[in-house]
Amino acid sequence: QVQLVESGGGLVQAGGSLRLSCAASGRTFSNYAMGWFRQAPGKEREFVAAISRSGGSTYYADSVKGRFSISRANAKNTVYLQMNSLKPEDTAVYYCAARWVGYSSSTSQVAREYADWGQGTQVTVSS
Repeated sequence: QVQLVESGGGLVQAGGSLRLSCAASGRTFSNYAMGWFRQAPGKEREFVAAISRSGGSTYYADSVKGRFSISRANAKNTVYLQMNSLKPEDTAVYYCAARWVGYSSSTSQVAREYADWGQGTQVTVSS
């Protein structure tokens, strides 16, 4: 099991930027593929972005492609989500999630395949 703590959320105007961070502890971070998901009020949790254990592969939801960027620093046990050109519809609680993959380069866009989750950080984009 890995413990995850998100930070960096807040209130921003439309068109602005935020960078979310997720610090991991407890297990070997480089054995985990990482993902970001979000949940808006009254909606189901949805996939945002994912990154492989090495950082060599990344995937994005169509709604954020070209605006968001996921990256990781294995030496710091941290994954990031850089969010640019934010829109009011990006308002949600953002969750970091970890999926143990060992030495595989696989990743996933499916929430149920991630076993460990952070507590979430609120992102609010005003119009």
